[in-house]
Amino acid sequence: MLGAFAVGKTSLVQRYVKSIFSEKYQTTIGVKIDKKTVMVNQTEVDLLLWDIHGEDDFQKVKSSYVVGSSGYFIVIDGTRAETFAVGLELLKLAQSAAPAASCVFLFNKADIKSEWEITENQINEIRTMGFEVIETSAKDNLSVNEAFNHIAALMLK
Repeated sequence: MLGAFAVGKTSLVQRYVKSIFSEKYQTTIGVKIDKKTVMVNQTEVDLLLWDIHGEDDFQKVKSSYVVGSSGYFIVIDGTRAETFAVGLELLKLAQSAAPAASCVFLFNKADIKSEWEITENQINEIRTMGFEVIETSAKDNLSVNEAFNHIAALMLK
């Protein structure tokens, strides 16, 4: 899980792993690791989900967190335009550290899409680059399971 500070990475993981959502914001310090076993095309897969602290002016994501990854999400907060540029920077870092890993972009907070600052052109820019885009909401559980199951399937290819 890569993204700027407060884009919803922890909320997405908690919704997926524990089926819970909390309005209370909790800053991730370092890395929080969760595990979930899923079935993908009759294959049991153990997902180790690394919820990495958010990138901001004071805290940069280390490439060592990404080395060896089979896949990763770039999470962008649809309501905060500045998280788009951070996501693109993290993409460069991840592509360098784990060039064979699968990547999917999650545009989070789809439950309040009327408040989005991210434009359809920006979303299409990501698609043009060859990446899949999934609009999610940890709060409303919109496309959360689908996103994780999709990346698990990509990692098995």
